[in-house]
Amino acid sequence: MPKRTSKKKKRKRPGDVNQLAKAIVDEATEEPELTIEPEQEKTSDGKNAAAVALGRLGGLKGGKARALKLSAEERSKIASKAAQARWRRGDGAK
Repeated sequence: MPKRTSKKKKRKRPGDVNQLAKAIVDEATEEPELTIEPEQEKTSDGKNAAAVALGRLGGLKGGKARALKLSAEERSKIASKAAQARWRRGDGAK
């Protein structure tokens, strides 16, 4: 049977009565940890500004980097495939 992950780990309690009492009081008065997330800047359409900037940065680099990496023959094959796809769709004669 699979283990249940939603259960909290139980702390082992001490055997001494006084230590047990202190452990119970500490556990009862323990303050929960608060995690404060910094507010992220949002663009006008509600997107995360940092993510938008990173995506744009990658997009600006991508085409040039790919063109430098591809050989003339590979670029030609890609262009032919794209042209055939446009003609199949019917918007090849723009």
